[in-house]
Amino acid sequence: MALLEVSNVSGGYGPIQVLFDINLSVNEGEVVALVGRNGMGKTTTIKTITGALRSQQGDLSFAGQPINTMPSHKISRLGIGLVPEGRQVFGSLRVEENLALAERPGPGGEAWTVQTVFQLFPRLKERRNNEAATLSGGEQQKLAIGRALVTNPKLIILDEATEGLAPLIRQEIWSCLDEVTDAGMSALVVDKNLGALSKIASRFVVVSKGETVWSGSAESFMNDEDLKNQHLGV
Repeated sequence: MALLEVSNVSGGYGPIQVLFDINLSVNEGEVVALVGRNGMGKTTTIKTITGALRSQQGDLSFAGQPINTMPSHKISRLGIGLVPEGRQVFGSLRVEENLALAERPGPGGEAWTVQTVFQLFPRLKERRNNEAATLSGGEQQKLAIGRALVTNPKLIILDEATEGLAPLIRQEIWSCLDEVTDAGMSALVVDKNLGALSKIASRFVVVSKGETVWSGSAESFMNDEDLKNQHLGV
């Protein structure tokens, strides 16, 4: 049984339908890349999975439980950690406060705490008493990732985690994600960096105009130039 299962899901924003037929799954310990051109429904898919939006049709389940009508805070407590597009840290709170507010033990006693996040991102420890609004974009992104990790999720979802960051910071983020997923955490990752995705993801799911149009191995995806050109313009 898949950890996350999304089957024939449609939905959107009120009367505006964005998703028409989304199908994807993430297994225990697996990293899946969700890719497609801008405006094709990737972020809407993430919002529907995490409960920020309600699906109109189809089925969503996590760890064997249906989550279609579950509020977002309960979905999070089942074990989904979200790193949202745009970071969305609490700017007026200190770095350590941002992390402490989110911290909770995992169902199996997992060990992600404020202190282990500081070990992963030493720069955050240096700035632990600074307000989040004073951090650089890269530091805020590390904080957003750390905030998701301290919830000790079974699945972490990252929506454009490296967007707009300097190359060195992007590389640091990818290295940290590699470390986290190598430890066995499942992940669903939205990003434009296909090369970096291919190094950590076992499967790719391609979304176009609110529909899943292709799903397969990372190797098959990276070797299919026609597919990449048609649906990503690369």
